[in-house]
Amino acid sequence: MAGIGGKISEIHDQGYCVLPEHFARPLIDACRGAFWPVLLAYLNSHEPNRGPHRHFLPMPFDPPCFAPDFFFDDEVTSVVRGVMDDRIVADQWGCDVPLRGSDYQGAHVDYQRPLFSESPDLSLPAYLVVVSFGLVRITPENGPIEISPGTHRMPRQEALRALEAGEIGMQPVPLEIGDVLIRHPWVLHRGSPNRSGTPRALASIRYVRRWYADGSREVNSVPRAAWDSLTPEQQQVMRFPVAD
Repeated sequence: MAGIGGKISEIHDQGYCVLPEHFARPLIDACRGAFWPVLLAYLNSHEPNRGPHRHFLPMPFDPPCFAPDFFFDDEVTSVVRGVMDDRIVADQWGCDVPLRGSDYQGAHVDYQRPLFSESPDLSLPAYLVVVSFGLVRITPENGPIEISPGTHRMPRQEALRALEAGEIGMQPVPLEIGDVLIRHPWVLHRGSPNRSGTPRALASIRYVRRWYADGSREVNSVPRAAWDSLTPEQQQVMRFPVAD
């Protein structure tokens, strides 16, 4: 538990933490093998939606692309619950994919509107947390996410000003297969260019407090067979449409 407490402190202080070599490689390899044809078909039929040569698409819930280990891992969910509370739900399962030709994104946060529009810089406990892992190695060449540590504790405009003035910087976060990045959505971050010839697939699960909902999700439905394979306790953590 001391290790989990340390990771929770890292998120509170820096805005993110990494659990190294956490997911088993065969689990990632199976997910990638199932997802790759889905991704290639998507890229052939969709325009970029996250900037030039950069895509975000919902992940399938068909095994082995979907695995309960990704969503219900004890250590990951203990960290997420420690940052928020015990009543969390997963409400997004997607993948961010920059291709060759992508560029730096502008620094941004992962919410469209503040919880209270009349007090946009009100300091609040987290009500969203993002858990990500690479389906390929995330290296300096293929476009790692870059994070500006501690900026989730600053007013947004002040953080953007300090970043532009060079008073604070961005740090790339490379990930080996199996590494898990747990990130506060209000920390400033951006995607960097993919200079390799392989799509850089970073899968992500968004967890929220049970009372929070918004319309920003892009998700697939859970097939009935996959849904029925989950325990009642696991189903309570999943806020996704279930296919008839």
